[in-house]
Amino acid sequence: MACFIVPLTQAIATTAYRKHLERKQLPKGENLSTFNFQLSTHLLTLEQMLWGGSLMLIVDHIISGEVTWTYPFFTALATEGGGAVMLREILTVGVPMSVIVTLAWVGWCYLKERKAIKA
Repeated sequence: MACFIVPLTQAIATTAYRKHLERKQLPKGENLSTFNFQLSTHLLTLEQMLWGGSLMLIVDHIISGEVTWTYPFFTALATEGGGAVMLREILTVGVPMSVIVTLAWVGWCYLKERKAIKA
């Protein structure tokens, strides 16, 4: 019911960090993609993965009725002890989901970098 909160928070943080890096002072004639071929150059891909997954989860939870348009928004919070159930889901589903997406992104970056080195 609330597993999308962790990847959504990570997407917001990733967007803020990427925008911070873009504003950072780079040598003249350089941009973020040519200045440094590291994980930070692929942050847009991670950001898109996180935003897309979070939005898909929100839509899924709205369709299944776990998230509503009226207060308390999460149906679990309408029952006694629902906050603990929601927190447990955030920790047991949301955190591993974000970790797996991030590890998949790191693997993708590694393979892309290896391909660029061979070319």
